[in-house]
Amino acid sequence: MTAPAQTSPPTTPDATSIRLSVAPMMDWTDTDCRVFHRLLAPHARLYSEMVHANAVIHGDRAKLLAMDPSEHPVALQLGGSEPALLAQAARIGAGYGFDEINLNCGCPSDRVQAGRFGACLMREPALVAEGVAAMIAAVGTLERPVPVTVKCRLGVDDDHDWDRFRGFVDTVADAGCRMFVVHARNAWLKGLSPKENREVPPLRYDWAWRLKRERPDLQVIINGGIASLEEAVAHLDHADGAMLGRAAYHDPYLLHRLDVALFGGALRPRQALLRELRPHVEAQLARGVPLRHITRHVLGLYHAQPGGRAFRQVLSEGAHRPGADWSLIERALAATRPSAGLAA
Repeated sequence: MTAPAQTSPPTTPDATSIRLSVAPMMDWTDTDCRVFHRLLAPHARLYSEMVHANAVIHGDRAKLLAMDPSEHPVALQLGGSEPALLAQAARIGAGYGFDEINLNCGCPSDRVQAGRFGACLMREPALVAEGVAAMIAAVGTLERPVPVTVKCRLGVDDDHDWDRFRGFVDTVADAGCRMFVVHARNAWLKGLSPKENREVPPLRYDWAWRLKRERPDLQVIINGGIASLEEAVAHLDHADGAMLGRAAYHDPYLLHRLDVALFGGALRPRQALLRELRPHVEAQLARGVPLRHITRHVLGLYHAQPGGRAFRQVLSEGAHRPGADWSLIERALAATRPSAGLAA
């Protein structure tokens, strides 16, 4: 008997792929970054930068939704609050091949607040639920439907009410969302910069753990302040996954170590991993993408390693020059060897 055609999207991403993920980060997790991270972590789930629904609908989709086939599984994070626009953008994103559509309910920047989206949506659970329901309906009729998920904080400003946080999750879950990425701290909408919002409000992992205990049918991913292999692995005793943010960017080899620890395999040398990026680099150069747009994502590969400073110096000083190509990356790798000088 032929299986009936699927008319609704899968409610959750594959459980294996969410054990390890890299957070959506504005100005960082573009397609060049994600291709590099995929080489480091073949099993991790990757996320795009946040893109506003209006930009997806009216902007340069070829640029905003750029994606290399190697990136899968990869999610598109959307910003916005108008259900009809979110639905349209979700359908477009799924049509471009993204494996998940994630709604941002956690970004605290002034620009986001002015547009009534991001973290301020934590105060409007009914509106978020309406948007999620619209997005699920929009992608449900596609030939390749995808899950719709939400990334949120614990609360806004001095909201420290567990029942309010759980009520937000329950309201949105009732609309069909079955996966929540929880940045386990509050967002302060006044008085703190976006950078300070990632560091100043205290982390409360126990709230995310409790959410998983009380709502075991939901997938709960923990994000915020995870900076070591040991921390990430420990969270998996309490939740479905650990999401790295700045640590994965500033120390990308940590991402490789985690992938090996969680999924098996052998650790590979940094230079071998970087050399696998060469086909992508040369393809991007052929399209007119400057080398500096790619090498900025690999500067941390030798973080806290001998030769790391020389590696960064070669790339930082040379990648912006006209004609810079793969040979500069080989020079940077050569500079990591103990006997090498910057002229190597």
